[in-house]
Amino acid sequence: MPSVCKKRRLAPYVVAGGALLLVLVVVGVVLGVRFFSKHGLTEPMDRKFGDQNLKSTVAMLELHKIRFGRYPDSLRDIKYTGDWDQIWIRGMRYYPSNDRQSYYVDVHRGWVGKPTLVMPAEFWQNTGYDESLKPKNE
Repeated sequence: MPSVCKKRRLAPYVVAGGALLLVLVVVGVVLGVRFFSKHGLTEPMDRKFGDQNLKSTVAMLELHKIRFGRYPDSLRDIKYTGDWDQIWIRGMRYYPSNDRQSYYVDVHRGWVGKPTLVMPAEFWQNTGYDESLKPKNE
């Protein structure tokens, strides 16, 4: 049976080994996600999440307009959102008009990366979406 003194001498090595293992796991996950993203392997999931994020955003914007007569100043100003809504809010870019009667919205992040989405014109029908509000650098 090892002595208490020997256990105390090993403790720092065990802690350091555990910390090193944790760092290696985190670095491995980050590099793995970057690899999959860089090679387009996350694109299907980016499109799925991006599509859902866009639809949720537009639905909440239009509901806000019905309730308050204008679009919000920012997505964070949308009232009555749930905890899960904060996930899609972070992945969106929103640009309201000065009078808050129209907006431009874009998916900045799907699952991991920025998806390429093309919505049919019918999707935007009777919404406040206005592509002319798109920033020049987008």
